[in-house]
Amino acid sequence: MQRPPEPRRPDRPTGIALSGLSSAPLPGLRERDHVRGPGDAPLVIVYADFECPYCAAAELKLRRARLRIAFRHFPVRSSHPRAWPAACAAEAAALQGRFWEMHDLLFADQGRLEDPHLWARARTLGLDLERFDADRRSPPVAARIREDFESGVRGGVVTTPTLVAHGALHTGEVDLDALERFGEPG
Repeated sequence: MQRPPEPRRPDRPTGIALSGLSSAPLPGLRERDHVRGPGDAPLVIVYADFECPYCAAAELKLRRARLRIAFRHFPVRSSHPRAWPAACAAEAAALQGRFWEMHDLLFADQGRLEDPHLWARARTLGLDLERFDADRRSPPVAARIREDFESGVRGGVVTTPTLVAHGALHTGEVDLDALERFGEPG
């Protein structure tokens, strides 16, 4: 026999607000981050998901701006079931020195993120396919993605894409005027 639900007690919170979720500062640039762009350009850390259409749109805009981009994985599995395998594919490609090439191929065709399409991209990049497949399923690759995701959650990231510039989080549509201001502290 099932017990009836407990009555709601006013002294117990029933939910949490999305603001103020941060319990730790976001890590600054780390040696292990994937980074591209001019070394003297303003740094923007991007938390993104390869299946998120807003991330793909942001990526196109980011490429046109003079920025140094650090990419961190934030696969939102509840709404993007192929985001985790795509992130694993990108990290497996990174182990063969081809992260950014795989990153670009994944964002270029988000409708094809199933395994055969991931292998085709690896083949296009000239990767060792056996190593690619073993690496993308490996515990170190999973740990890398999980660390990116968890650091984002602890730092207050709740959606994708989230851009971090000068310690401030920027969510929503990327606007090129705002990107130019990323170079201005404060």
